[in-house]
Amino acid sequence: MVGDADDRVYYVISDLHIGGDEQLGDVPFLDELLGFLDRLAETDEDAELVINGDAFGLWELTAVDGPAKFDVLVETYPDLFEQLRETGENVTITLVPGNHDHELAAYDEYVERFAGYNVTLVQDESVTRPVGDRTIYFEHGHQRDSNNRIEDWGNPTATPLGYYYNTLVTSRAGQLSDRGRYNWLKDVQAVTPTERMPVWLLSKYFYREMNPLLRYALLPFLLLFNLSAVLAVIAGLDLVGVWSVPVDWATAFLGQFGTAGTAVWFLLSLNVVVVGLLLLVGIPLYFVRRDIRKTIDRFGVFETELTVDPQASYEETARAVFADAPETAVFCYGHTHRPAMQSVGDGLLVNSGTWLKRLHRRDGIVGVLPPVFYPSYQLCAVRIAADDGDVTVAFEAVEKPSPGTEELTLTERLLTLGRKPDPELPGTATVSGTVPSTTDVDGRVTEKDHA
Repeated sequence: MVGDADDRVYYVISDLHIGGDEQLGDVPFLDELLGFLDRLAETDEDAELVINGDAFGLWELTAVDGPAKFDVLVETYPDLFEQLRETGENVTITLVPGNHDHELAAYDEYVERFAGYNVTLVQDESVTRPVGDRTIYFEHGHQRDSNNRIEDWGNPTATPLGYYYNTLVTSRAGQLSDRGRYNWLKDVQAVTPTERMPVWLLSKYFYREMNPLLRYALLPFLLLFNLSAVLAVIAGLDLVGVWSVPVDWATAFLGQFGTAGTAVWFLLSLNVVVVGLLLLVGIPLYFVRRDIRKTIDRFGVFETELTVDPQASYEETARAVFADAPETAVFCYGHTHRPAMQSVGDGLLVNSGTWLKRLHRRDGIVGVLPPVFYPSYQLCAVRIAADDGDVTVAFEAVEKPSPGTEELTLTERLLTLGRKPDPELPGTATVSGTVPSTTDVDGRVTEKDHA
């Protein structure tokens, strides 16, 4: 199975987040994952599968502690572990811990247990692999995220901010999800960045949990809010005798349509009254809120960012890795759930994405309706191999239909007509197989010796 490193092909996946309390235990992409693993079990390539962090949602599995979680995983997903065993007989499978499954690095027992299923668990923060004359650097990426960085790697009691969020919020969402009108709360782990959580909850409440009669009663007011705000101003001008032409024109125009025109006039008038009252209350509240915000800013309460920059810190780290080890051709990470590939210096920065559902925010184009979070999948594996002396990186899609039709209400589907997300995976890129030149201490340009 193990051949010349020059001929080895690497497949990379990450951020599966398999496991968790109650409803979080559902894995909607399990069939696709089993199919992908089965394909590797039959391949003739000298291949290695690198699962680059967050394969399992151990933070969200709160009913048991330590290595006992392994037994829960095997009992819950027997087909997956049997497929890992079968695939591991044909290709090498390497598992790197992420933040959600950091405790894989904290207990040596996990190494032995995974080995029983032909999975090599590496308990380090990162690993490298040879590809042609160069190397690939793998890390999950959470160590570049201040909210999820493990300061004491391998310590089973390590609890960054993200740990509390996932054990207290995400796991609880999994326990409560099936109590809703629709089992949607479990998708909390797909909401990124986490600052979107309040807006997402508002959206799902309005479109999913609100009494349908109440929702449809509110729709005209919310859809016509912008128009009604303008009409409220015009009505105010007419009321004080400044400008009455628009009101007179609208009254005459709608009067031509009889009962239908009267109904429209009544609806618009009701909207204008409601919006007018909201404006009267909202204007002073705006200035109060603005003053409170300025006061809070003076004390620096909001100076600390809560969300990791999805790109900048990784670019900086990749540049440092490429400079320190010029033989490195690819810096591959996950964590942010955003599949991406870009050139950084003489190498490639690659994010392997996620197998979780992705939620795409679609703001309303009229009115003040809550945004719609349209679901889709971007299941993929990154393939890295030496090719004619160079290193080729390609994203390979694993097809799974969007669940939008089943998961969105009729209102949400109507509001997103013509605006459905169509996310595309990065294509293929090549980096030179020749190690870049470096400058030695005497200022002479030499080739990096990595023999």
